[in-house]
Amino acid sequence: MDWFVVSPLVVGVLFFVAMLAAFIDSIAGGGGLLTVPSLLAAGLSPAQALATNKLQSVGGSFSASLYFIRRGAVKLNEQWLNIAMTFLGAIAGTILIQHLQADVLRQILPLLLICIGLWFLLMPRLGEADRERRLHGLPYALVGGGCVGFYDGFFGPGAGSFYALAFVTLCGFNLAKATAHAKILNFTSNFGSLLFFMFGGKVVWGTGAIMLLGAVIGARLGARLVLSRGQKLIRPMVVIVSAVMSAKLLWDSHGGELMAWLATL
Repeated sequence: MDWFVVSPLVVGVLFFVAMLAAFIDSIAGGGGLLTVPSLLAAGLSPAQALATNKLQSVGGSFSASLYFIRRGAVKLNEQWLNIAMTFLGAIAGTILIQHLQADVLRQILPLLLICIGLWFLLMPRLGEADRERRLHGLPYALVGGGCVGFYDGFFGPGAGSFYALAFVTLCGFNLAKATAHAKILNFTSNFGSLLFFMFGGKVVWGTGAIMLLGAVIGARLGARLVLSRGQKLIRPMVVIVSAVMSAKLLWDSHGGELMAWLATL
């Protein structure tokens, strides 16, 4: 079993990367854009990087979730069905990704993230206040919990934004309330995925534990800003993070082709 793999200095850098990523993730999602490339750059294999990232993500999402629950922003007894469907969806996605390639999803995802960013940018009153709910009970749990949970287990980037968007558009929540509830489901899908990565023996526990501590601190700081600043902070963060994630994913998929084309000019 590998406990650290990398040097103490690199572990220290990863601690601060996890702190920053969890801070961003608790507000707008997308923290994995920082942590996964950092783990890969540190020398972990792709499987180790994904598994270890889930460990630190569990710490960050749990820290934010606990803060929102203690402040009364989320009532767990109203979310048990969403949590159950999210957990099952995440497990199904994690099992499937170990047998399939996510190339098609990698091509589609940047377009979805661009749409999310534009939606929040061009609809300034979206999520400003609670609105009429469109889906209740099991139908919402299957769509906003199970489907997004499946995506989080299968691929992952931007899952927090998808959870929040579902709460805003389908539940009619304001943006701060949606973000708080999104972290509960984000923790659930992270935990479900982590269980199956643990069975595969790919988690680098020492490095992941240090990053988890950083994520706990960063997520708590971000969660406080969600409740104190609300929509004024969340909306621009969602737009920026969606744009950055889209650019990163497009570069990962087509960066080589772009550089080759530029070389011919």
